[in-house]
Amino acid sequence: MSSNIIWKIKTFDEFTVPELYSILKARIDVFVIEQNCPYPDLDNYDQKAVHIWAEENGEVLAYCRIFNKGIKYDETSIGRVLTTEKARGKSLGKQLIQYAVETIENRFRTSEIRISAQDYLLRFYTGFGFEDTGNKYLEDDIPHTEMIKR
Repeated sequence: MSSNIIWKIKTFDEFTVPELYSILKARIDVFVIEQNCPYPDLDNYDQKAVHIWAEENGEVLAYCRIFNKGIKYDETSIGRVLTTEKARGKSLGKQLIQYAVETIENRFRTSEIRISAQDYLLRFYTGFGFEDTGNKYLEDDIPHTEMIKR
């Protein structure tokens, strides 16, 4: 499978219509349908984000969006992190976070990143240097923890 995977990094204005459609479909498939969370995915933040994703034949396999300081938090941040069901177990999530951290460091010139992690992924993010802030909360009935990387 990995031979045809293409990684892309784009701002909102750089999206093609098919790319935008594929990304929104992946986010709805994972967060709304799979995790059973009807939530407002279209939150007017996509326009302010840099989007990073892996695709194969036009289908999104892994995705996240990153923000500069002062948009979501005082620090830069990573959000809407997903790997589609079909792509799990192939280390795409690890590559995605690595690309996100590198892109933040290169574009925004900082290594300080804040995220809101689903609790079952705390160990995963700890592997990238994120630390539990102790700020825990329910978001759409899913336990989350705020984490920071300095």
